[in-house]
Amino acid sequence: MNEKKSHPYSEHAENAHAQTESSSTSDHDNGIGNEKVVDQSEVNVANADFAAAIENNPPNPWGPGYLKLYMFSALIFLTATMNGYDGSLMGSINALPSYTSYFGLPPTGNAGTGIIGQMAGALFIWLADWQGRKRVIFIGCLGVIVGTIVVSTAKTIPVFTGGRFLLSFFGTFATTAAPLYFLEIAPPQYRGTIAGLYNTTWYMGSIIATFAVYGAHLHLAGMGDLDWRLPLWLQMLCPGITCIGIMFCPESPRWLVAKDRHDEARAIITKYHANGDGNHPIVHLEMREMTDALRANPMGHWRQFFDVRDLFRTRSRRYRMMLNIAFSWFGQFSGNNVISYYLPYLLKNVGVTNTNTILLLNAVYAITGWIAAIIGARLHDIVGRRKMFLISTAGMILCLSITAGTAAGYVETGSSQSSAASIAFIYIFGVTFAIAYTSMQPIYPGEVLTNDMRAKGMGIFQLTSGASGFVNTFAAPVALSNIGYWFYVFFVFFDAFEFAFIYFLFVETKGRTLEELDEVFAAKNPRKASTKLVAVRRQTLVDGEGEERKELVAV
Repeated sequence: MNEKKSHPYSEHAENAHAQTESSSTSDHDNGIGNEKVVDQSEVNVANADFAAAIENNPPNPWGPGYLKLYMFSALIFLTATMNGYDGSLMGSINALPSYTSYFGLPPTGNAGTGIIGQMAGALFIWLADWQGRKRVIFIGCLGVIVGTIVVSTAKTIPVFTGGRFLLSFFGTFATTAAPLYFLEIAPPQYRGTIAGLYNTTWYMGSIIATFAVYGAHLHLAGMGDLDWRLPLWLQMLCPGITCIGIMFCPESPRWLVAKDRHDEARAIITKYHANGDGNHPIVHLEMREMTDALRANPMGHWRQFFDVRDLFRTRSRRYRMMLNIAFSWFGQFSGNNVISYYLPYLLKNVGVTNTNTILLLNAVYAITGWIAAIIGARLHDIVGRRKMFLISTAGMILCLSITAGTAAGYVETGSSQSSAASIAFIYIFGVTFAIAYTSMQPIYPGEVLTNDMRAKGMGIFQLTSGASGFVNTFAAPVALSNIGYWFYVFFVFFDAFEFAFIYFLFVETKGRTLEELDEVFAAKNPRKASTKLVAVRRQTLVDGEGEERKELVAV
């Protein structure tokens, strides 16, 4: 819906508007200092202040500041590989006879303590508000290295289990502080892309783990316990690289403002959002908004972290937390963690029984998901979060429906055609989920929160994800054993519920700074407010010397 009324502008936009009004009443001669309008059109924008700040001189995304931003972002992206590596690693080595026989385990292997460690680690996310985002990332990566050493050298199950707990506990530090960091340091016009790319490297970790186990099993099987210990040692690779480089990266400008280090924050915004131009309107806009928001709602003291009442004290905050918790659950419980349950049996039915071939097919599943997730991260800044979620959820409903039908056909008749169709739609489902959900899993829950809520809220995000993971790990196998493919039917209906929930309640965050979302959540209906566009006039002006500039003015 277009809003045909004036909109409050920033100082920059107001000055530009006043200048335009002044020049429009002159005789438009070509003298120096006079400007005339040579072109104008009406456009719709999400937020007029932000649109005006980047209209005349949009920062070059390939400028020196942005290139440096991409470089240190790529370094911190490696923290997301820890979850992907750990999940694929344990699933793979549990299938290795040398591993299960060494510890005297049943053929199915053992379940680790990852979920317990994740939920315990979530209780300490307050460190990110106290010590800063990048220091907590460092502590998390260092703890993962220690946990890797314990696991890789373990000779008994209790020691191995303790190391697994350390891996998950400290990994949660890094994998929660990193999304906070990217949300708060990414330029608002590319926040979905840069922050979204972070979680896509989950697939990178999964691919490294899969090929590490595949290669070790292929070349080192029969050489003692090296075929499963080597992949365990490699778990420290990515966090080790991040641990070395993180302290050379800039801190979150919003955390710096919260600590009254305004000059440092301004220098970071200037360098990485405006390519060094300290007078760029985006610098003034972001600094003003961050300062005002954190003055009104400062980050709490670490002693207040366990008091979560502040997260729910107003209607807008309750709405924010509803979205945080809902998407945290949806990201783990949309069928994505059980969709491949029948995959090993379906592969065997069509003649794929070789262990190495199955490992390769798992790697292909991860690669296709990674490609889709990378594409999706960019589309979130072009199409928008809500539309991407709705399209993806509708696609998942369709894929699950077909998978349930073909799985039923395979179970009832043993049809190889049904088996092949089920395999195909399991892969299609993976791509459909990844293109919208993977990149936003740890991003959207933090994006909808205010600066003072974000660390606490991301702790809730981790607890919710852990609870969902607990259900997937312990309840889903029981359900699948008892009701089989009907469990897929359950997810068809659950995803239909998700679709309705997203349509009626999820807000759009594209096209606004984090602070500009305050006006969305203050509205009577935040979802409608987030999708309502503001009508502005885009004008091209030329001065007496032929210099051209663009500006936005109220309609």
